[in-house]
Amino acid sequence: MVQLFGREMSRAQIAASAGALSQFAGVRLMTLGDGLERGIRLLEFRSGSGLRFTVLVDRAMDIADLDHKGRSVGWHSPTGFRSAALHSPEAEDGFSWTRSFSGFLATCGLDHILGPQRVSTQSYNYPGHQSTQHGLHGRISTIPARLTGYGETWQDERCVLWAEGIVVQSKLFGENLHLHRRIEVDLGGDEIRLTDRVVNAGFLTTPHMMFYHVNIGHPVLDDGARYLAPIRDVLWAAHSGARYRAQGVGYQTAPAPSNGFVEQVWQHDMAADADGQVPVALVNDRLGLGIEIRTRKDQMPCAYQWQYFQSGAYVMGIEPSTHHVLGNQAARDRGEMIWLGPQDSRSYETRFRILDGAGAIAASESAIRAIAGQPTDDFPEPSGQFPALTGR
Repeated sequence: MVQLFGREMSRAQIAASAGALSQFAGVRLMTLGDGLERGIRLLEFRSGSGLRFTVLVDRAMDIADLDHKGRSVGWHSPTGFRSAALHSPEAEDGFSWTRSFSGFLATCGLDHILGPQRVSTQSYNYPGHQSTQHGLHGRISTIPARLTGYGETWQDERCVLWAEGIVVQSKLFGENLHLHRRIEVDLGGDEIRLTDRVVNAGFLTTPHMMFYHVNIGHPVLDDGARYLAPIRDVLWAAHSGARYRAQGVGYQTAPAPSNGFVEQVWQHDMAADADGQVPVALVNDRLGLGIEIRTRKDQMPCAYQWQYFQSGAYVMGIEPSTHHVLGNQAARDRGEMIWLGPQDSRSYETRFRILDGAGAIAASESAIRAIAGQPTDDFPEPSGQFPALTGR
């Protein structure tokens, strides 16, 4: 049975209620047609619960829009959803990624994350190219996917809306990494399930790094919105704690937009529940609306929090990661880089759940608090003690 429009409905009842399921739910493929977005294929999901989101097929199958009952959850930057054909990853000293950065989910990787950096490419056995310069957050988010399927599938009395695709990041004398992505939501559901598998489709040992840049905007993000997480330790804060105090913004509570705000980034060490899951949420008590992100500690052991409360670009990022914020070279130096041999792979399971109403927010907060508390000080002093990442 499907919970839909305030009651349980069978497959037969749903079929009898409309000429097609698309009247109130489904997955639809369309193409954007104007400006910087021209030519981008986009999948629109509507679950029937009020949950609507769009998937940018031609930008790594990342999630662009996300809203619930007409209330926006995801973030749009001033760049718009720029066509991948316009992107130049090596431009602007490696920071051109910020000309194509927008949406609820931007995937970072697959062989580099974080700031621009030059690193060795000797594992590729090509004497003519001994190192490479990586740009901010890697290449994957601006590569078009090959769409392998989408639609609505009934499994007895349950209906799943889904899409699948493959994103190929490859180079002769370099990496040959394939991202196999599946996105699904139940008919009547408020939870998006993202399943990724990164495969070294080549035969050369290849570095792998990845994180999800999950970006939440207004109205969920607003003056007084609260960040909830099972934080065991605050490891790092970008720039300096003195600057954070000068701006008057700590890690727990969001302010209103302001002009002249300088971004703040934290890395937290999260605890996991008995099933190995790490839930993190941003909630707006005034609206009775929030979003919870769940990852697995064994897959994404690190967690960043990005705050950019500048007027006109107001956003908070919840960012689970495979590696510490120290970067690519540090991961190599510390023996923490993931090295994928021929045909090796890594899998990642992530859940994005809408928290609709005070009860849903309270239940999420209670579950998070039961795993671990979080610092009561809004400006916790970072320990600088990065736990070793083992079992790579």
